[in-house]
Amino acid sequence: MNMHIGSMSHGPRNLITDVPGVRVGHATIDEGKCHTGVTVVVPPRHNPFTDKLTAASCIFNGYGKTLGLVQVDELGTLETPIALTGTLNVGRVHDAMVSWMVELCARDGIPLTSVNPVVCECNDSRLSDIVRRPVGEKEVRAALESAGADFAQGAVGAGRGTTCYGMKGGIGSSSRLMELDGAVYTMGVLVQSNYGASADFRMAHLPEGLAEADQGSIILIVATDLPLSARQLRRVLRRTSVGMARLGSYIGHGSGEIAVGFTTAPRTPEGASFFAQRILREECMNIPFRAVGECAEEAILQSMWHAGADTALDGSAVPCLRDVIKAQIKEAQP
Repeated sequence: MNMHIGSMSHGPRNLITDVPGVRVGHATIDEGKCHTGVTVVVPPRHNPFTDKLTAASCIFNGYGKTLGLVQVDELGTLETPIALTGTLNVGRVHDAMVSWMVELCARDGIPLTSVNPVVCECNDSRLSDIVRRPVGEKEVRAALESAGADFAQGAVGAGRGTTCYGMKGGIGSSSRLMELDGAVYTMGVLVQSNYGASADFRMAHLPEGLAEADQGSIILIVATDLPLSARQLRRVLRRTSVGMARLGSYIGHGSGEIAVGFTTAPRTPEGASFFAQRILREECMNIPFRAVGECAEEAILQSMWHAGADTALDGSAVPCLRDVIKAQIKEAQP
């Protein structure tokens, strides 16, 4: 969908993968009552464990079951791909990521005695039999192997079973270009949307009874090549809430709103005990603040626009944003 959210220019794909080197992959499960999956965001490093990226997280409401964020915030680095999945699959995805990292480091001749996979989740139990926990090592490896610059949005991977504002949610993404001192940098966001009360949605009038409470969770993954410190990244992550609020969320009690981000800007070794890091001046932070807010808002809309209508396990209808908007346009015509 061609959208015009905000005032800044999109990247060429309008995806998080407009940040050079970043890749995204999915594995989707549609078997019987299981409609779920896994999505991975892969940083642009052959081995992220040996070439760690500056990273941060921001928890708006902690009704979530993430793994790995304590170390990310303590050390300010990311050392694995980031995986998204359904709530009860988190442990299995974490274990699969450990196995993948052990093999990667073994090929590189690196003894691995500890690793910190980052795994985030949304509860997709309305559309998928969550207790069966079907996502495992096969699916995680498939997502990693399929990761590329172009990827599907909507009801795929970790977004297969999610809902948003009572409609079908999913995976969505967007990017913005930022020019500073004659150089162009990129901000990208990918979301797993599964939150929001339908009465609060500001882009369309929704039928009553779709979702009465703002609950369920949203995960926002932010990537950029703009040189930022971990502290600055956390400031940027906080502005993803602007995109949520513009669409109507008040970040409800029963919802997990969590953002994780990294910058691909390099840190240069400087002697045995030091490294040098180039970072943005604080006076220029309004540029990435605006960029990430626009990206987050549009990524959420893209997650809904690309997802088709579905049926919940209890037989209730889950409409899609495309059909709702088309119906309202038709009703408005004379």
